[in-house]
Amino acid sequence: MANEQPMAVAPTLRDHLLGLAKRIHGELVSARADSGERPLAPAEIRLLARNMAPLCTDHEIEALVTMVNEQLWGLGPLEALLGDPHISEVMVNGPGPVWVERHGEVQCTDIRLDDDALRLVIDRIVGPLGLRLDRIVPFVDARLTDGSRVHIAIPPMALDGPYVTIRRFAPQPWSIEAFTDSDGAELLRTAVRTKQSALISGATGSGKTSLLNAVAGELDSAERVVTIEDAAELQLGGDHVVRLEARPANAEGIGEVTIRALVRNALRMRPDRLVVGEVRGAEAFDMVQAMNTGHEGSLSTCHANGPVEAIDRLVSMVLMSDVAMPSALARSQVLAALSLVVHLRRADGGHRRVDAVLAVTKEHVGDALPDSRWLVRDGAITSHGRAWIASKVDHCEAARG
Repeated sequence: MANEQPMAVAPTLRDHLLGLAKRIHGELVSARADSGERPLAPAEIRLLARNMAPLCTDHEIEALVTMVNEQLWGLGPLEALLGDPHISEVMVNGPGPVWVERHGEVQCTDIRLDDDALRLVIDRIVGPLGLRLDRIVPFVDARLTDGSRVHIAIPPMALDGPYVTIRRFAPQPWSIEAFTDSDGAELLRTAVRTKQSALISGATGSGKTSLLNAVAGELDSAERVVTIEDAAELQLGGDHVVRLEARPANAEGIGEVTIRALVRNALRMRPDRLVVGEVRGAEAFDMVQAMNTGHEGSLSTCHANGPVEAIDRLVSMVLMSDVAMPSALARSQVLAALSLVVHLRRADGGHRRVDAVLAVTKEHVGDALPDSRWLVRDGAITSHGRAWIASKVDHCEAARG
């Protein structure tokens, strides 16, 4: 359903047709359509629509058929937005208008959801997955069949009614050049080829996962790559990719599989590289240990305001583990594990760009860093960045010789 482009309908007419679609939907549900056997043929819905709304034009009847099918088998009015390839985020703030992010800008649409439509959307998302969502557990993370990531919050946590946020991803992965110029792209590709472990940082919506996908797409197809994610978003084209996905507890409160458990299990799968979608907690300890014990060139992301802050955050997450460790030792292990921190920034207009690349050394990372550590600064490669590329290429060629 999400791939169909519905006919354009004026807002006031859409409200009228939505009311008709609900009546037709009710008739179909009471008859047989909700039995789950098969979608009704458009001709069957069209005939019922003609009988219930004889004054509607052919154009309106076709719009009705689309709306009824969306309510029967899709996410109702949201299907029109999920079918728009330019929309990257759909946001529902309780009953009322639906907001979207289109071309990097947040916009209010003329689509409105009432309580019934919201309940339909939530049931269609959560029901098939067997996830728990009630007053005791009033929020849930889920994934649509097309890979879109969903977060739902309901009262009492959500004060104005259910909130639904759907993060959509481009049907075709972006290239590295979508985030930086040719010099920056060469630096990142050199980092991948020479097995430099990297952490991609940035704020929410800055493009961390998209850049991670682009960078990981440069991995040698002969390498065994294990990806670990909360919700499977990465689209790697290699021949030897093993994909792992975390799982929340089910409605009975059992069956949870955490990112940390997946990282530990991934180490038993003989990976050449680990790609962890995002580190948020104690799993950082296991990831850092893996980077320090033969899994060079691994990749991950985290939320941070800058490269230095990203390192500080990673140290804090390592200390969240159940392994008692002095903070100085945790910092030393993080600095030994990482080669680069790549920081993304979302510019005005929603464009996402690589703002900085920091070369990590075992020396103390503080506020005052030598210029030689900044390979990219303010979005432009530095002379040190060019020298870094040359040195890595020379080292790689010498190793081959």
